Parts: sequence; structure tokens; C-alpha cells
Amino acid sequence: MKELIERIAKALVDFPEMVKVTEIQGEKTAVFELRVGSGDLGKIIGKEGRTAKAIRTIITAASMKAGKRAVLEILE
Repeated sequence: MKELIERIAKALVDFPEMVKVTEIQGEKTAVFELRVGSGDLGKIIGKEGRTAKAIRTIITAASMKAGKRAVLEILE
């Protein structure tokens, strides 16, 4: 899942080398912290939050197959 988030984020931003994803595993929940470079936050969030919502939807669907809940935090 971490690799999926990195691949999506790197395709959207101007500075892909600044993308970093940290995974925190719990018993039933996985939390992913997506950090992007300065100025790239708007590209990840998208207009009216649509891009962030789409990324979260993909992650939720993928995590449901694994039987876990996933939470994505987007940070600059």
C-alpha cells in the first residue's frame, strides 16, 4: 500500500524526490503519512479536495481487501 501511495503522489507533484510515505501499522488500522515538498500540497489535495478524496478512496478500497482500515494524512 505504501508503494501505491508513493507512486500516485510522485506522478502528481513537481518535486517527486520530496515525497515520503510513513506507515504506522495497528492491529486493525494502518495510518499513512504522506509528506510532500513545499508548494506541492495543492497538487496532492487538488481543486476542492477532489484529488485527495480520490487517493483516499483508492486506499480505502485496497485496504478493505486486506481486511484493515486505512487512514491517509497529507502533510507538507
